[in-house]
Amino acid sequence: MALLEIPRTGRDADSIVADLEAFRQGDVGWKEGKVFSLVYNAGDAHTELLKRAHNAFFSENGLNPMAFKSLQRMEAELVRMTATMLHGGPGVVGTLTSGGTESILLAVKAARERGKKKGIRNPEMVVPRSVHVAFDKAAHYLGVKIRHVALAGDYRVDTRALARAITRSTVLIAASAPQYPHGVIDPIEPIAALARSHDIAFHVDSCIGGFVLPWIEGLGYPVPPWDFRVDGVTSISADLHKYGYAAKGASVLVYRDMSYLKHQFFVATDWPGGIYASPTMPGTRPGGAIAAAWAAVHGMGQDGYLRHARRAMEARAELLAGLRAIPELRVLGEPQSTIVAYASRSRDVDIYAVADALEDRGWSVDRQQRPDSIHCTLMSAHRDIMGSYLADLREAVAHVRSHPELKSRGNAAMYGMMAKVPFRGMVRSATMKFMESMYGPGGASPDLSAVSEGQGPLMRAVNRYGPRALHALDQLKSRLDEARKRLLRREG
Repeated sequence: MALLEIPRTGRDADSIVADLEAFRQGDVGWKEGKVFSLVYNAGDAHTELLKRAHNAFFSENGLNPMAFKSLQRMEAELVRMTATMLHGGPGVVGTLTSGGTESILLAVKAARERGKKKGIRNPEMVVPRSVHVAFDKAAHYLGVKIRHVALAGDYRVDTRALARAITRSTVLIAASAPQYPHGVIDPIEPIAALARSHDIAFHVDSCIGGFVLPWIEGLGYPVPPWDFRVDGVTSISADLHKYGYAAKGASVLVYRDMSYLKHQFFVATDWPGGIYASPTMPGTRPGGAIAAAWAAVHGMGQDGYLRHARRAMEARAELLAGLRAIPELRVLGEPQSTIVAYASRSRDVDIYAVADALEDRGWSVDRQQRPDSIHCTLMSAHRDIMGSYLADLREAVAHVRSHPELKSRGNAAMYGMMAKVPFRGMVRSATMKFMESMYGPGGASPDLSAVSEGQGPLMRAVNRYGPRALHALDQLKSRLDEARKRLLRREG
């Protein structure tokens, strides 16, 4: 790879912007509504407002709130409005963060420090299997042991199993409202009662739901109690840059009172540069993101949030009706928010091959595993294109059903093998190779096929024997399913 250096002379602005526009030609077409994640769009006028607000505070730095009192005011007002939206009392406190992952990391950090004050030296947290992977990242970074709890048949966490997982070293329990993979809300009230009885911090991860569940409830849809109305909930994360329709990256982390938030702060007093205090993980905090978040909330208003929530839920209703009209597909669980996941109920239709076929038709598809499925985060814009999506989905299912060999080709084979291989270390090894390639000196563009193309003898074996292994695993699963059914009939 040839060395790349900073240009010797500066270039004119127009040519630079032209290059930037050219770079994005291969990006997904989110403006057409063909993306079901990553970008939350509330229309061109709202986007222009965010740009103006962001640019107005482009250079300001939230590191020192005494220097930029404007940013401190905006942050305080956003925290207060979020607390009110989530039915918090006057004692609720919090901070803005760069996104859901930072919010979760900080919630775990605060619980760890609170546990230390109680004498816990080997902290643990108890979380559902479906909880966001940011909790695993927090465990990795912060030295907190993580205990994953199995899900019940409705994809919500099994509360009895969760109770059994609690130990004297547990500093945090977490649950989701809703959880990302299936769009269901964990049983917050019984979990909160458990946390309260053990004096354990209880974090509700509502990064994806915090700025939409209140409006869904306001529209009259059934939403079980999940926020500060539930005694025992001690902190909540809610992303502004998702259904708050703010610019990336902005999230709110709120605590029931200062007795929890104070454990989040970092203070150093012996540094030669002076006393250093930071409420969140970064030092520099971009003022543009804070200003854009403040502008987003004021620009949308409650009426705007209700309008977009209504359209997203209408899109959900249309999608669910369409999915239930396709015999080969099944919806996972009973979605309670704006997330829908669906899988195949037919051995003749491989869901990953369906995903490939949808991508051939221009859609960006999010694949999941355990079970193999397709994930859709529905937004206001999807109300206008849901008919096209369902038409393409019906065509994709019919095409895969008539071409069963597609399951062993392209991404379908790669995802299928990676999802089913019993030794997850093989998957980790392949994924690490992919990351090394993308972030190595060559800076290769992401190409999932490279994960399994000749990356050492292990992955060459997967390539060579993958289709046969998939067939054998499918056969084994089928026999296990039949044995389970016979056992149930015998017990009944």
